[in-house]
Amino acid sequence: MEARSNGRWWCFSGASSFVDRRSSKRVYDNVHGNIYLDSLSLKFIDTEQFQRLRDLKQLGIVNMVYPGAVHSRFEHSLGVYWLAEEAVRTIEARQGLELGMERFDLETVKLAGLLHDVGHGPFSHMFEYALLPQILQGSKWSHEDMSLRMIDYMVDEHNIDIDPGCLKTVKELIVASEHFPHSDVKDKKFLYDIVANGRNGVDVDKFDYILRDTRACGLGCNFQFQRLMESMRVLGDEICYRDKEYLTIHKMFATRADLHRTVYTHAKVKAVELMLVDALAKADNFLRISSSIQDPAEFWKLDDSIVRTIETTTDQEVKEASDLIRRIRRRDLYRFCNEFSVPKDSLDHFKPIIPRDIVCSQKSGSVSLKEEDVAVSNVKIDLTRGRSNPLESVNFFKDYESAEKFTIQNSRISHLLPTFYQDNIVRVYSKKPELVEAVSEAFENFQLKTYGIKPQVHPTPEKKCRKILSP
Repeated sequence: MEARSNGRWWCFSGASSFVDRRSSKRVYDNVHGNIYLDSLSLKFIDTEQFQRLRDLKQLGIVNMVYPGAVHSRFEHSLGVYWLAEEAVRTIEARQGLELGMERFDLETVKLAGLLHDVGHGPFSHMFEYALLPQILQGSKWSHEDMSLRMIDYMVDEHNIDIDPGCLKTVKELIVASEHFPHSDVKDKKFLYDIVANGRNGVDVDKFDYILRDTRACGLGCNFQFQRLMESMRVLGDEICYRDKEYLTIHKMFATRADLHRTVYTHAKVKAVELMLVDALAKADNFLRISSSIQDPAEFWKLDDSIVRTIETTTDQEVKEASDLIRRIRRRDLYRFCNEFSVPKDSLDHFKPIIPRDIVCSQKSGSVSLKEEDVAVSNVKIDLTRGRSNPLESVNFFKDYESAEKFTIQNSRISHLLPTFYQDNIVRVYSKKPELVEAVSEAFENFQLKTYGIKPQVHPTPEKKCRKILSP
């Protein structure tokens, strides 16, 4: 049941049944079907700050390569909300009395799922990992931190009735792995495994975006999150899974890595991203991006439409930026020259490659490269735990009669599973079509000078080196 005291919502119940969905608002999601939104969640959803997520594409500029990838953070947030509720209901139905679960637990986990991305910037992760470090030296800004501040701002701005204890727990659930280690949580640590799992990375956030992103991009997905939702069980205050689902969890991590390789860091996607970062950096003074990122009242006004602002303004201050946006529209992109995967024995001492490294590797010739002629993308792809196997942190159980949890080694399942869990890929681009050959040669020289070999698989094709080449 829901109770009110002094006009505030209280997130608790002694009832055995959590929610009567007849009182909820139903919306249809193209991934999960019907989703039911309760009254407290709607108080957050029906704000301009949350509605802003409709104007943030989940995959940033990936739709420039995969045209169907136009789904939004709004859809994803509703999906995570729904899966978070389903996870809590599954656990409550099987172990509710044993674990002392209450209505408070359902409400806080659902809200954490709903609001976990409310602090995201435009163009997905590009905003905080590529743009902000370029315009703000040493930037440590994160969308998780902004989500916490945005939630407080929404509550104050819209006078949302929510118990302070409930609000505090929601914020802790969103950033548990970053700021609130499990060791600091007194009880029900397993609830912190549901939305943002800092123990092993198995959480409903990934369940939703893996399925949603693969569908939008027209890719196959053989990861079935439903199997994990059905088999989850709490042992030793953490969520564990049936041992026969080992490969299902491995498929989740493998599918995520494949999305990073073929979608999120696709060579053309990174070319557009590099150009967009350059354009936004040049337009920072005009758009006041860097001066807005600490204030939720200003930050919520930033969304993907800032590209149209740059593109349509006649202000000469942003001419260089608008020229770059126009190049993107006309598919006159930075030209991909080549790439290599950093050799395994060099990963320990690897430092991100910068344009200066390439320019300094140029041999004397007719063309003299400058740093501003070269763009470099350093891509790291792993299974969420760097060079470690995340499955080593996942606990399993044999059957529902067993009270013992244990980890499983890859070698006990299959000898076909990977023994190394991280790739570092270096890609180099020429900002001008006529410099592709010079940049490619300098890149090859860099590889020889650094590694004694050329790790790139193929030489740059001759057709890429022509001055006139249709995009």
